[in-house]
Amino acid sequence: MRAILIPLVLFLLTLLCTTALGARVQFHFERNLPGLDFVEDFIAFGDLLHHPALLLDGLPYSLTLLLILLAHEFGHYFACRYHGVLCTLPWFLPAPSFGAFIRFRSPLKSRRELFDVGIAGPLAGFIFLLPALGIGLALSRVVPGLGEAGEARLGLPLAVQWVGGWLFPGANLADLNMHPVARAAWVGLLATALNLLPVGQLDGGHVVYSWLGKRHRWVSLSTIAALALLGFLFWPWFFWAGVLALVGRRHFPVYDDEALDGKRKALLVVAAVIFVLAFMPAPLQYNDTQEWLH
Repeated sequence: MRAILIPLVLFLLTLLCTTALGARVQFHFERNLPGLDFVEDFIAFGDLLHHPALLLDGLPYSLTLLLILLAHEFGHYFACRYHGVLCTLPWFLPAPSFGAFIRFRSPLKSRRELFDVGIAGPLAGFIFLLPALGIGLALSRVVPGLGEAGEARLGLPLAVQWVGGWLFPGANLADLNMHPVARAAWVGLLATALNLLPVGQLDGGHVVYSWLGKRHRWVSLSTIAALALLGFLFWPWFFWAGVLALVGRRHFPVYDDEALDGKRKALLVVAAVIFVLAFMPAPLQYNDTQEWLH
């Protein structure tokens, strides 16, 4: 019972958090306001306590994001079940967009099993993410000057640039007022890119270890170094690189050395393409720098 109750409670708390954030995202979208105003948005969360019906406005954002995250985590879960690997149900982190995780309760017997479990999450999540991104951007609109109006603005990964460029040819996508569904897809892209970093026990780390074995260590260290350099462009990468260097660079051993077959190597390329489409060197750009990364 505990194995079901705790994940359920965590999921419901995460639903509440993401819905509260989604209500503010909807507020900004309807009024063509900048999407990020940290002080006012934090204060405005108090309004939800007095007018809980406002939470309904946040459901397009929260349900889209949680659908993407659930698809990702259950991709891992069902891959584990397929290979007979014991694991927990997804445990969500009850915050607006911190994601979820599952824990292995039995060892993985081969590198092919590790590969399948590691890649199943990003693939499943991306299958749900792409339609959400297309629908969300189709519901969005370009508001001239919006990109310079707020404290900060969101970076645009290649996936958003390509779909947005097709839907709004010639427009400055920095001025794109994203619909809440598109913003949820943006968060899904960020989460996917972070998970696919080839470090430690992240999904990308599982995939690279299943391919390179112990040589995975050098890929992890190189990635952490690259993130530290990116910290000069976007300071939170310093923090992320530090966390990974301290606790996340190592991978548990899998003693079967059978090489990946051709189909799995093809999926390696697919995973690399997804990473390129989703990764943002500067996910958040402050306007006082007068710089914008497209």
